[in-house]
Amino acid sequence: MYKADIKVVDCTVRDGGLMNKWQFDDKFVKGVYNACVEAGVDYMEIGYISSEKAFNRNEVGPWKFCADSDLRRIMGNNDTNLKISAMADIGRIDFDDIPPASDSLIDMMRVACYAHQTDKAIELAHHCMDKGYETTINLMAVSKVNERDLDEALSDIAQSRVPVFYLVDSFGSMYCETTEHLLKKYKAALPDKEIGIHAHNNMQLAMSNTITALMGGVTYLDATLLGMGRGAGNCPIEILTAFLKNPKYRLLPLLKAIQEEVLPWQQKIDWGYHVPYLVTGALNEHPRSAMAWMDSERKDDFVGFMKEMHDYE
Repeated sequence: MYKADIKVVDCTVRDGGLMNKWQFDDKFVKGVYNACVEAGVDYMEIGYISSEKAFNRNEVGPWKFCADSDLRRIMGNNDTNLKISAMADIGRIDFDDIPPASDSLIDMMRVACYAHQTDKAIELAHHCMDKGYETTINLMAVSKVNERDLDEALSDIAQSRVPVFYLVDSFGSMYCETTEHLLKKYKAALPDKEIGIHAHNNMQLAMSNTITALMGGVTYLDATLLGMGRGAGNCPIEILTAFLKNPKYRLLPLLKAIQEEVLPWQQKIDWGYHVPYLVTGALNEHPRSAMAWMDSERKDDFVGFMKEMHDYE
């Protein structure tokens, strides 16, 4: 599946950190970084950029903030072809928290928002662009957005300067037909912009949805090592790399990082396909209830979880 304009974005530390409050040690982050460099990955999303007023450093690790000193400790001056990305959540960051791009190792700021926050996301993205960053807007939980609100959001995005807009399956609830439908809608509304895909794996369709989006013209592809990410996790970057068959990307460094850095985390946190995540995906619900269930003594009581979620008598 060779395409010259594809950009692969590794989100292992940023999305995986949602499962352990970004409490990764430097060895882990360096291992992921080195793998991305050696594998020819285009972007590594190393975490969030957040306001110190919004989160407590005693509760979350450094990759919730992506301070320049932490970035440089991992990658020096990043004298490589790998670009570094960070995600900014609307309401959890102030304009003043974002340094000029010339003073930062971060190349791309990805602004995450819900449909009703689109105007604020555009404002923040434009602010990042004016400071010299590449930007995207990632509209979350689109599976819950009605057509009218989505059309309004797309209209606002179309009039913005933001060059990349993401199709995000936040709840892992989409089938290929939904992905195809939304992608056509996005492309029709945003003919001058590139589209990205960020898929979750609640129903084991993250890779399938990513391929569907790729076939439909998406150029930014999000994925993580061993699918590591919130709840059911994401499209596995090693499977995506094998599928792309692009000589630019190398599989072996990714497998090395999985073996040495990611596998040990499977003994500590449960991400990936599990039945409770399937249930929330099938019901188009946020995975927080499944995550709480997975942390309880009833994690293997699938029937009980289904009944609780669906109010079965």
